[in-house]
Amino acid sequence: MTHRLLVCTTCASNWENGKKVGVSGGETLLKELSQSHQDWAKRSQFEIRAVSCMSACSHACVVTFASEGKYSYLFGNLPSDTENMPITISAILSCAEKYSDRHDGMLAWKDRPEPLKSGVIARLPPL
Repeated sequence: MTHRLLVCTTCASNWENGKKVGVSGGETLLKELSQSHQDWAKRSQFEIRAVSCMSACSHACVVTFASEGKYSYLFGNLPSDTENMPITISAILSCAEKYSDRHDGMLAWKDRPEPLKSGVIARLPPL
C-alpha cells in the first residue's frame, strides 16, 4: 500500500506585493525530510510530495499523512527552524511509521510524537 506524506511548500513564506520571497519553512522542511527519507527503513511505503498550499497558513508548517482506505491527518505548527528541524523530522517519520502500521490509519494522541500531539488540525475519514 502506498502512503503519501504531503508537505506544504508555501507555509511560513515571506510575501511582498503578493509574491513569495525567499525559501519558505515548508520548502526547508521538505528538503530535510526528503534527505532523511533516503535512509529511512519505511521509505518504500511512503511517497513524499510537495503541495503548493494546504490552506492552513495560520498553522505553518503543515504536513499530511494520507492513504487509500485510511484516515488522513493534517498536522501543523511544526517547527522548521534549524535548531528544531532534527526533532521535527524525527517526529514526522516516527508518526508516519505508526500511521503505516495501522490498518485504518488511526493515531491516538498518546501514540503521537510530542511535536505532533498538539499540532493536529484535522483528521479526515477514509473515502
